[in-house]
Amino acid sequence: MALDDPRRLIPRTDQLMALPPVRQARDRLSEDLVRALVRETQDRARRGEIAPDEVEPAVLAALGARSASSLTPVLNATGVVVHTNLGRAPLSAAALDALVTAGGYVDVELDLGTGTRSRRGAAARAALLAACPPAEDALVVNNGAAALVLATTALAAGREVVISRGELVEIGAGFRLPELIESTGARLREVGTTNRTHLRDYAEAIGPETGCLLKVHPSNFRLEGFTAGVEVGELRPLARAHGVPLVADLGSGLLTPDPRLPSEPDAATALEGGADIVIASGDKLLGGPQAGLVLGASDVVARMAAHPLARAVRADKLALAALEATLAGGPAPVVRALHADPDRLRDRAERLGAAVGAPVVAHDGRVGGGGAPGVPLPGWAVRLPEAAAPLLRTGRPAVLPRVHDRACLLDLRCVPEADDERLRAAVQTALAALAGAVDSTGGAR
Repeated sequence: MALDDPRRLIPRTDQLMALPPVRQARDRLSEDLVRALVRETQDRARRGEIAPDEVEPAVLAALGARSASSLTPVLNATGVVVHTNLGRAPLSAAALDALVTAGGYVDVELDLGTGTRSRRGAAARAALLAACPPAEDALVVNNGAAALVLATTALAAGREVVISRGELVEIGAGFRLPELIESTGARLREVGTTNRTHLRDYAEAIGPETGCLLKVHPSNFRLEGFTAGVEVGELRPLARAHGVPLVADLGSGLLTPDPRLPSEPDAATALEGGADIVIASGDKLLGGPQAGLVLGASDVVARMAAHPLARAVRADKLALAALEATLAGGPAPVVRALHADPDRLRDRAERLGAAVGAPVVAHDGRVGGGGAPGVPLPGWAVRLPEAAAPLLRTGRPAVLPRVHDRACLLDLRCVPEADDERLRAAVQTALAALAGAVDSTGGAR
């Protein structure tokens, strides 16, 4: 390198690492990450992308913008309440506070009064039982699929699970219910046909090898037309007569009936109808953290809890704390979004539309997450040019719109009202960038 090469002026790594703001950043970021950001900035200077005297401020800017997590907060303007790609349910303020508390030492398996070990997650279990009175006992595992695997393993490993062919669904990301169940060592005994299953089909299938009867709510699709199915209440006498557990996998996490979703099954009704246990997800319609909920008869829940697999799929202290707080705290964001006032949504949309010079159109939101397929959530959306969508997604804050019919639609159902101004600013920034890009090419706006 020549003596007059400007790259000789690039600050050394030890000089940059000794800067007070860099030392402070090492309290929240790992040493390796800080050094990597420093070297990356130095490499930019070596490539001539920035001048040597710009290295120090660039390092400080990079450190200031970097957090220990790479996850990016997103404003959900799709109108889809339980959005799988955005982490399903956003947690309530009470649940977020509980997560902070649970991040330290907490009495998750300790009775502070006696100083002895207690039942893990007793408070979350009590909150579940209070929220679903027909349940005699409850168990929390790490997700809904784990709850189903534990149930079929504990109740039917090496034996048969009797299930309707019309309920052998694919639950997402390529995972199929038959494969999930068979991985436990249980054997599937399929009854009926894809569109029609009758009580006699179950009766003819039950025998000495039956481990359990399984009812699965096909939550991510609807089958219409020439169809027939058997409800939990109809299966109850059959299951009782043969001493076989009746398991209902509801999926969506609704604990009690919701008039907004009249066709969505709930745990209380299924248990009252005769299910021995129900299985549901905590991060869907319940609006809590990722968890698999098992509620029902105490003897069946005890069989599951005593199985060795229960240890492998148990929920951690963060999920238990957030679940309890979701049940004991105020309405979760999912509940608020499902029951949002359409008039209020329209007012907010019209304010945003007026601020950015865009029309407001009728727009149906969706439950999402496999819940209530086909059920519209009437609302409103601000209609923007389709080209605004990638600018919004990559902006700060990141905004996820719905792209439909060659338009970018912003539905405020799932956007907290406190974020309306942030959303307005993001939209104005995106539209300004879009207008600048169009003008620079000589096109008309």
